[in-house]
Amino acid sequence: MTDPILPHSPFKAYDLRGRVPDSLNEQRAHAIGQAYAAVVKPSGPVVVGRDMRLSSPGIAGALSGGLNSAGIDTLDIGLCGTEMVYHAASRSGMGGGIMVTASHNPADYNGMKMVREQAIPISADTGLKDIERLLAEEKTQAADGRPGQAGREDVSEGYVARIRQFVDVDTIKPLKLVVNAGNGCAGPAFDDIARGLPIEVIRLHHEPDGSFPNGVPNPLLPENRAETAAAVREHGADFGIAWDGDYDRCFFFDEDGRFIEGYYLVGLFAERLLERNPGERIVLDPRLTWNTLDMVKRAGGVPLINKSGHAFIKERMRAENALYGGEMSAHHYFRDFSFCDSGMIPWLLLAEAVSDTGRSLAELVDERIRAYPCSGEINYSVRDTDEVIEAVLAAFDGQGAVVDRTDGISLDFAEWRFNLRASNTEPVIRLNVETRANAQLLADKTGLLGELIERHGQ
Repeated sequence: MTDPILPHSPFKAYDLRGRVPDSLNEQRAHAIGQAYAAVVKPSGPVVVGRDMRLSSPGIAGALSGGLNSAGIDTLDIGLCGTEMVYHAASRSGMGGGIMVTASHNPADYNGMKMVREQAIPISADTGLKDIERLLAEEKTQAADGRPGQAGREDVSEGYVARIRQFVDVDTIKPLKLVVNAGNGCAGPAFDDIARGLPIEVIRLHHEPDGSFPNGVPNPLLPENRAETAAAVREHGADFGIAWDGDYDRCFFFDEDGRFIEGYYLVGLFAERLLERNPGERIVLDPRLTWNTLDMVKRAGGVPLINKSGHAFIKERMRAENALYGGEMSAHHYFRDFSFCDSGMIPWLLLAEAVSDTGRSLAELVDERIRAYPCSGEINYSVRDTDEVIEAVLAAFDGQGAVVDRTDGISLDFAEWRFNLRASNTEPVIRLNVETRANAQLLADKTGLLGELIERHGQ
């Protein structure tokens, strides 16, 4: 979302994120609560959860106070991950939910992720701009009638039971796992879900700590992967797991400590879920597609390519009643989890897959990696993203590519393809390249595209 109408606006395309206190503070959080009430008009209590950031308790409290002053009841579920807010807000009688988090942003940032009833996301197109406008026009206010009541609830028991229903826990065999919560919120939730399973766990940075003593929890950054990889090798683990701060994304390392691109997990999970639910629809993003399309079709499913971003994926999944949605960025969405993304369901699915196939994570994905090698997402800071995209299009004009504009541009050739898109959340352009079983072609085309982007992005 461009051209903010609010000074130091924290409002983005899908959520709120900004530096504390310039962009987000307790006074603004109180006003956001009032604006949410005016725009969403919740018919039941609004769930409020928070991550481990040092500013989160104060911001969450002020947010709840704003909702209460506008006549809306609130339900404080305390320290949690974003998916626990989704779980609680999707229950019957709830009016919506707000998670106070800035996920993988630096420690001096905070933000909010908002949903309506049934955990339906609120994005720039479905309410966030309206909330921002009310703040900018200083039109937030308390209700004339009774203030809302502030309640508390521990929703962990119901949440854990719901997550564990995605697998047959009795089939999970003894496994050794390395888990790296990055001092985010994943540790307590993982422990609750794993309790009673035959799993030996090596825990790294397991305790939530908003001062981030071991760095920002963002496993997408290559420099943040080495410790998890080394621990997997040192302990002879079956696989490793790492999460971002609010654990809506999870990342995997195989038994050799190799980081596995999220792309290949999308195909694996789709295949596993389709075994039990043949013929269902699967939603995927357009950045990397060939492997997922192949696996979904082989498993008898119906693949649907949709614009990247959680609000767009969830909207398409609801419209199509899709079983599962996956993005190569390590977001995984499930119909039976109110079409929401979860960072805990995936590791359970993988533990079940390793257990009942007798194959390691490497054995489950290596054939697919060889069949469809990919570059992984490469980010470039550029002056004008539209200018770069048009220049790249012109460079390949007349070369027979099938061009798709679902999200940025995707160009499909016979033996290779790429997607180039502007980020919705950062001032960068993102490149993904894949080929048909040709690592040298992948290297050549990735290099060529990188030169083009840098030349026109100055």
